Amino acid sequence: MGISSRCQQFPSTLRRPEGRLFVILTLDMNIRLYNTLTRQKEDFKPIHEGKAGIYACGPTVYWFAHVGNFRSFIFSDILRRTLVHCGLDVTFVMNITDVGHLTDDASDGEDKMIVAMKREGKTAYEIAEFYTQEFLKDVERLNILSADVYPRATEHIQEQIDMVVALEKNGYTYKTSDGIYFDTSKLNDYGRLSGQSAEEKMAGARIDMGEKKNPTDFALWKFSPTDAQRDMEWESPWGKGFPGWHIECSAMSAKYLDVPFDIHTGGIDHIAVHHENELAQTKGAANELQANIWMHGEFLAVDGGKMSKSLGNLYTVDDLIEKGYDPLALRYLMLGAHYRTKLNFTFEALTAAQNALHRLRETVRSWEKPEGRCVELEERFSEALADDLNTPQALAVLWELIDGDHQSGAKAQTLLSFDEVLGLGLQEYVGVPLDIPAQVQALVDQRKTARAEKDWALSDELRDKVIELGYVVEDTEQGQVVKKG
Repeated sequence: MGISSRCQQFPSTLRRPEGRLFVILTLDMNIRLYNTLTRQKEDFKPIHEGKAGIYACGPTVYWFAHVGNFRSFIFSDILRRTLVHCGLDVTFVMNITDVGHLTDDASDGEDKMIVAMKREGKTAYEIAEFYTQEFLKDVERLNILSADVYPRATEHIQEQIDMVVALEKNGYTYKTSDGIYFDTSKLNDYGRLSGQSAEEKMAGARIDMGEKKNPTDFALWKFSPTDAQRDMEWESPWGKGFPGWHIECSAMSAKYLDVPFDIHTGGIDHIAVHHENELAQTKGAANELQANIWMHGEFLAVDGGKMSKSLGNLYTVDDLIEKGYDPLALRYLMLGAHYRTKLNFTFEALTAAQNALHRLRETVRSWEKPEGRCVELEERFSEALADDLNTPQALAVLWELIDGDHQSGAKAQTLLSFDEVLGLGLQEYVGVPLDIPAQVQALVDQRKTARAEKDWALSDELRDKVIELGYVVEDTEQGQVVKKG
């Protein structure tokens, strides 16, 4: 293999458009990724030498993205960072679904944007813009690298219509009273992604067939209601309407990455319907496999159960901040589990992750400036990542580095290279002593006097004032220690 699929045996750097500097570590190995399509780990072989294209299923912007959604987005971010770490020039595309995603996640129910519109008394476009900006704010807070392109479904209607026209020309569509549908019986290998035939998919399921020819058929274009005007509707060769959910990703991935492209990512819940249908559309329209590798992140449970609004356990990043958590503690928590294993979110686990992150930050403040390297640990870190993004093992190597006896300058250089993949924002802490404001230091000094006089009530009051200013004071055998809250 060449640079297109291996980490290299020479030091180099690659500057991304965001201005971040990624260090390519010294290791020669294959990158192995689990492919849902073949149900096995495979050596990653990019289509174009030295480059990789990734399409990640993004948010439906009818409400805030929650912690479960961000597990998938953080996994895709780690994949992207890993490929850059190994010398590839990565083009990363994430769609914004602002029309066409119906409430049953298939072809029935109301458009989720219309549901939000009724709930909030705003136009669908206002809903989409507000929640898009909220999503992008959370992306920044979780240190997820911005996509090279965030295509919106509403801005690519013509591309979607063109793909439906191609499917119609190739004999894969039929018309009903409510839209244009994809005939899954015309595609011999429909079901290959999930590993289920159409019959197996529908075994035991109750489906209102309506005018559909087959239970697994799905809408490509839905007609607008005749008795009302939608906020989001467009003229098409078949009449006024709007696109189905699945067609947007097929059309937009083809526009920005061509087909086939290298890797398609998303949550495990996308496999059986959304991604199965994407794959079918691209095969029907272009007679090409949409992506060579399909990667899926597992579910995030909450307190051992399912997340839902009705249970009151569907948390957003804002919810975590209001409870006193650093958003990067959530990122650290998610790095502690492999993306293909289920992860149980609890506030006890999040607190432990935040404590570990704080310990990490405080430890590296006293290190010398980055200089030198810890090569053996770098190699083991890269081995973990190259083995299907084994972030728990990568974190274990990071802690070996933290607690090891290497010279601190070498540890600093290696840690910063690790963090270009892990994304914990450690460049703000390495070799940067904590600057304690005079107001905080005065409170800490007063607390020291209060404790010496055994005035515990005043000591607690002063501690709370320190916390209000964004700092924490801890009592150790060596005395009071002040940390950033």
